[in-house]
Amino acid sequence: MSNYVYGKNSFFEAMRARRITMAYVLDDKEIKNSRIPYKVVDRKTLDKMSKSGNHQGYLAEVKEFRFASVDEMIVEHNGLIVILDGLEDVHNLGAIIRTSECAGVDGVIYKSHNSVKVNDTVAKVACGALEYVKVAEVTNLVNTIKYLKDKGYWVVGTDGSGKDLYTDIHYDMNTVLIIGSEGKGMSRLVKEECDYIVKLPMKGQVTSLNASVAAGIMIYNIVSDREKTH
Repeated sequence: MSNYVYGKNSFFEAMRARRITMAYVLDDKEIKNSRIPYKVVDRKTLDKMSKSGNHQGYLAEVKEFRFASVDEMIVEHNGLIVILDGLEDVHNLGAIIRTSECAGVDGVIYKSHNSVKVNDTVAKVACGALEYVKVAEVTNLVNTIKYLKDKGYWVVGTDGSGKDLYTDIHYDMNTVLIIGSEGKGMSRLVKEECDYIVKLPMKGQVTSLNASVAAGIMIYNIVSDREKTH
């Protein structure tokens, strides 16, 4: 990930988190009284710096993104950790991080190789949520899942072959939610570690949902189920 964030929401969340080291803006009216160093530049400059991204007139150099450890995500009761198994689309990762922040997810984990990674586009799509969600890169998902199971977590995978509907399970337990890759779903070894495999009902002709949509449905179903039991 480069040390840039762009887009108004991402910019101001980075500013609130005190990560901005230098700001570049079309208009300084909203940051004039802040303590951050900044330069007023033209649109062509921002287009080039953001690689023609949707910067909305705001771009900033920020301190290096700090990845979390898995241990930082572990809680004693009703924890929820999302693990992404081979996700490939940066827009899906950004959207999942945004949903995770809104829903109070404890952390998002993905592989450090052969997988999408946090970058400028992810930060933009996440609309500032990246400043608040714990994100971990790990070298081995299966070992990470085993470790979380040893810590008392139950693992729920999502797959069209699941025997249970996603609403059939009660989630009043520390939960790891697995979201598979856009094309292949969960890998075999990850699937073997699941305590439950659930499916979303498909009523139309298309047989699968976008990964970030599936994650959003699952995350908020878990949140809703827990609220019903309390």
